[in-house]
Amino acid sequence: MNIQFGFIGLGLIGGSIARALREIEPSCRIVAYSRKPVLSEDIRSAINANVLDQAVFTVEELKDCNYIFLCAPVDSNISYLPKLKDIISDDTVITDVGSVKSGIHAAVKTAGLSANFIGGHPMTGSERTGFANSNSLLLENAYYAITLTEDCPKERVESFLSLVKRMKSIPVLLSPEEHDDAVAAISHVPHLIAAQLVNLVRTSEDTETMRLLAAGGFKDITRIASSSPSLWESILSANSAFVLPVLRRYISLLSDAEGALSSNNKDEIRSLFFEAGEFRNSLQERKGVLPEAFVLHADLRDEAGAIATFATILASHGISMKNIGIVHNRDYEQGALRIEFYDRDSLDRAFTLLSDNRFTVYR
Repeated sequence: MNIQFGFIGLGLIGGSIARALREIEPSCRIVAYSRKPVLSEDIRSAINANVLDQAVFTVEELKDCNYIFLCAPVDSNISYLPKLKDIISDDTVITDVGSVKSGIHAAVKTAGLSANFIGGHPMTGSERTGFANSNSLLLENAYYAITLTEDCPKERVESFLSLVKRMKSIPVLLSPEEHDDAVAAISHVPHLIAAQLVNLVRTSEDTETMRLLAAGGFKDITRIASSSPSLWESILSANSAFVLPVLRRYISLLSDAEGALSSNNKDEIRSLFFEAGEFRNSLQERKGVLPEAFVLHADLRDEAGAIATFATILASHGISMKNIGIVHNRDYEQGALRIEFYDRDSLDRAFTLLSDNRFTVYR
């Protein structure tokens, strides 16, 4: 009998997992629960992409699944646990992809599902949402946080870890509390910071000038402010116990920076940037912590066909570009054209090739 996977929620993360499962288990059966008889755009897209075999309209129809992935918002995932309790077999594994783990583990214990539940959180994503933006590559070489209950059998855990590895993710075992404390600092508070930084500009008197001059640094910092408001309402509410202490520490550090500026303490300002830079560089050096971006910049004449010339040269030598664009504000970047590649070899070849063709390029 073929393995069967069930999904509640089939957006960006759920869709990416479903795509990865279809690749590693081509003969598997994948079903997704639809709350309404009128299929959502996500489910229709998944069926059309041959990722999803069937939509079901009651939770009970998930009873034959070997794995059930809860990929809805955090609080919604918890609400499905009592319904699943009554229909699953003893061997069914229920897992989630939520970015908060303490709450759902408490709910799992209350529901009597500790032997069947394995907490999960793929440490990947995008500011874009929905199945249309899903991609199995989203999981590749991404950390996949795994949080365990005391009652889940070892062989069940090993089977799930094997599944995660086959999807080319890197499993990391954590306690729910370790997970929630870590993501509060590296994800949840940064989303708050990004949103409020955008709001700072939005409510400023000279918003239009700031909008015009917004440079790469501002755009990089605030990119995640475009994430789903309803999703982040759910996440921050669920993890407020861990987010609030981290947020208060950050506010304290901002206060320290304010004090240094007010007193014109140049040594403290320099130290602030030096220590932050040293630590961030150490993250870049650790494989998988901050993915390396393979980018070069090139001087570009403002004339018709200029970008096409670059693209043609690279394509004719079999070099694929991941992204290409014009940099209008270059406070922190050299070159008007920014080209991103998929790997180091492509970057090195492109640099040599463009230099040989007498273009001025910068790594």
